[in-house]
Amino acid sequence: MTSIISSLASGAAQTAHAQASALLAKHPAKPGDKLPLKEPLKENDATKAIALAPTGKTLFIGVPGAFTPSCSSQAPAYIEKYEEFKAKGITEIFIVTVNDSFVTKAWKEKLAPNGTPVRFLADDQALFVSALGLVFDATPALGAPRAKRFVIIADGDTIERVIVEENPSDVIATAATQVLTLL
Repeated sequence: MTSIISSLASGAAQTAHAQASALLAKHPAKPGDKLPLKEPLKENDATKAIALAPTGKTLFIGVPGAFTPSCSSQAPAYIEKYEEFKAKGITEIFIVTVNDSFVTKAWKEKLAPNGTPVRFLADDQALFVSALGLVFDATPALGAPRAKRFVIIADGDTIERVIVEENPSDVIATAATQVLTLL
């Protein structure tokens, strides 16, 4: 019995490793690419993916994990500067994290207890960020592959600019004040 359980566990580990490797192998998104809008993202309902059809200029802010120190210091500036982004022509801001929708919603409520027009989206299977080629192996710190820290400026469904932090725990190039200077 022990050998069967051991064999099953080994097989599951190999499958998980193969899936993680596939997620990490895609080339990163670049200007001119299309956003992978068919990949499931969830907002407030854990059982239902939302349909995104962005119009105008949008920002997609990718963060490694809700409630992590650097992500929890980065997101508030996008909330606080929402009107400044609107004045620069941004129609919507999406913060995307590889967490389940319950965690993502709780994080949003903690950061913006009075509400915010910034939308927090759960990429619970990392399919959206994987399709963008913006995943890294965060297993040592966060237990699984996660989104690199990035900002995508898009016009409709077309990517205009991709900014990726070299170190996912840094918030330098992807800080709201820095991104505002690029618009």
